[in-house]
Amino acid sequence: MPQGLPNRIRDAFTFQAVIAGLTLIVCVMTAAFIGREVVARQWLRAEADVWWQARGTDVAYPPPFGVNLQGYFVPDDGSALQSIVGAERAMGSVVRFKDAPEGFSPRSDTEGVLLVDRRPGGTLYLAASLSLFDRILALAAGALALLMMATMFVVSWMTYRTSRRIVLPIHRLADEVARWNPSDDGDGVPPPLSTREDTGREARALTSALLGLGERISAFVRREREFTRDASHELRTPLTVIRVASDMIASDPATPPHQQRPLLRIRRATQDMEAVIDALLVLARERGVMPQSEIFGVVEVVEEELDKVRPLFEGKHLTLELDVQARPRLDAPPRVLGVMLGHLLRNAWAFTETGGVAVIVMNDRIIVRDSGIGMTADVLKRVYDPFYRADPFSQSGKGIGLSIVRRLGTRFGWPVALESAAGEGTTVTVVFRDRLV
Repeated sequence: MPQGLPNRIRDAFTFQAVIAGLTLIVCVMTAAFIGREVVARQWLRAEADVWWQARGTDVAYPPPFGVNLQGYFVPDDGSALQSIVGAERAMGSVVRFKDAPEGFSPRSDTEGVLLVDRRPGGTLYLAASLSLFDRILALAAGALALLMMATMFVVSWMTYRTSRRIVLPIHRLADEVARWNPSDDGDGVPPPLSTREDTGREARALTSALLGLGERISAFVRREREFTRDASHELRTPLTVIRVASDMIASDPATPPHQQRPLLRIRRATQDMEAVIDALLVLARERGVMPQSEIFGVVEVVEEELDKVRPLFEGKHLTLELDVQARPRLDAPPRVLGVMLGHLLRNAWAFTETGGVAVIVMNDRIIVRDSGIGMTADVLKRVYDPFYRADPFSQSGKGIGLSIVRRLGTRFGWPVALESAAGEGTTVTVVFRDRLV
């Protein structure tokens, strides 16, 4: 079951959660780092004010002292240093602080803040240690990171579940539409597009629209096939009459020689039209209703088509050669291969004035190579477009030969490749990927 879109939505929300969490951690750490200095200074100032107030009533009141705060008082009259700790230890600390400027400054012995408060009567030294605060800050950052990870997991899980529930009907609908091909079905009608009760309004609307589109496409396909089939059948009868009548007139000894050339043109045009009609009839059939298949030799079909067009080549004094390098056999309608090869040979004849055409039969392909005028890169881009002709004023061909050849090749699994260069001729290759025996 495809879940690419829900995964992408989940990843997008997870990425947003990660960015938001990291931003929050950075902001909190920055604020805490800056705020600890402010808090420490306010704390030391409050302790100093309280101590000076207490000293005003009791000159023996000791400076504050604790785990994170040490206080020392040095009188101006040179009397003994006041501190809760011993005099020797207190004197060592004061020696480290004596060069500090008045006011707040960083401690030189550890991470912390020092306050030097000079007032009438002496100097108070208050040294605060911030190591405990830093440990608390580290613990807070770790807890915040864990909270962020848990939040990301919850957000990702909830987002994936929600997006999957929302997007899954669209995925299911896309799979059913992808399996539908109007050319693969008998009447072009799409398969039933199911919708569940919990499907959203958008999915139901899309299903309804696709069903309507499928019905219209199937109607277009049916009309096109019916028209092509009916028109081809209706044209076959008058063409047969024209061909038989022209053959009878050409074989009549009483026919003047100067009328043989127009009769030859009539017979050629009739053959071209019959080839087009045969191709259209094959293309108009449903995919499940193919022409009768049989096992046949490719060389025999090639020789038959060469015999049909040989008079055309003789009329232009062109060579028509057959190089049999292998004798492959196919399980397919032989008429289809004949129609494809007939169009290729007539196309080569139409655009070749000197030299000739060579047909090469190999194990898995047929190659038709001519020495004609070739095609430019611009012409090659449009050569398969129906009714496109490099020379719109040319009387040869109707511009649908290569288009029919390619469509027939696609239908039967015989891809067509074309190579050409202006002034160097054209090479067409039909590869038998399918139906080889």
